Amino acid sequence: MYRFLLSRQWVIITLVALVLIPVMIELGFWQLHRHQSRVAQNSLIAQSLDAKPQPVERLTSPGHTVPRADYWRPVTARGTFDTEHEVVVRRRTNADDRVGAHVLTPFVLDSGRVLLVNRGWVEAAKDQQAYPKVPPPPKGETTLTGRLKADETTDASGIKDLAGLPPRQTMLINSEQAAEELDRTVLGGYVELIAPKPQGGSPELVPEPDHDSIGNHMAYAVQWWLFTAGVPVGWVILVRREARDRSERPAEEEPEPAAAPA
Repeated sequence: MYRFLLSRQWVIITLVALVLIPVMIELGFWQLHRHQSRVAQNSLIAQSLDAKPQPVERLTSPGHTVPRADYWRPVTARGTFDTEHEVVVRRRTNADDRVGAHVLTPFVLDSGRVLLVNRGWVEAAKDQQAYPKVPPPPKGETTLTGRLKADETTDASGIKDLAGLPPRQTMLINSEQAAEELDRTVLGGYVELIAPKPQGGSPELVPEPDHDSIGNHMAYAVQWWLFTAGVPVGWVILVRREARDRSERPAEEEPEPAAAPA
C-alpha cells in the first residue's frame, strides 16, 4: 500500500521534511537565545542606572576599555568644558528618530585629564559641510553627572569611520582618536550628560536606554517549534491521504490485460 513512498516525488517530499525539522529547531533556539540576551541586557541596564554615582576617575582611566558591567553607570566629574575643541558626531538620531548630530565636548577635569562628554542631540545644518548651530555649555567650573559608555568602534557599532569629513565633525566617539587630535590625556570611554540640563532644552539630552521591552523573540521561538511539530504531522496526513486515494481508485481505471491472440 505504501510502495508509492519509494517514488521520486515522495522521496523528495520526505527529504525536504527531514531537512526542515532541524533547521526550524535551530531557528527556535536562536530566537530563545536572543530573548535571554535581551533579558540579561535589560537587567544590566537597570542595575547600572540604579547604581550610586561614582567619581568618573574611579571607573575609567586613560587607555581604559570600559567593561560591559560598567555601561550606563552614573558618574560625576568636576572641571570646565573646552568648547574650542568641541566636535559634532554625524548621523545620530534623537528620541523622535530625527537625524542630526550629537555634540561631543571635551571636559577638562581638575586633575588635568580630559573626559569626553556627549552633551546631546542637535539638528544638522542644511548644508552637511557646515557646522550646525550648537548652544554653549555652562561656563566656568562645573560639576556634571553622566552615564558612562565605552568607546565606539566600527566593528561594534557598524558605523563607518569616514575620512575627509569637514572640520570639527566625526563619525565615532572614541577616546583614543580624541587623545591624538587634542594631544591631551583622555580618559577611556565617554559619558552621556544627565546634569546640568541645558537651558532651553538644547542640545537634547540622550534618553536613558530602553530596559523594559523584551521584544517578540520568545513568541518567535515557540512559533518555530510549533512549525517543527507540524512538519511530521503534515507528512503523515499527506501519506495517509495518498494511500486512501490509491485504495479508493475505481477498478476500471486499472489497465485491462491484453487479449490473447486467436
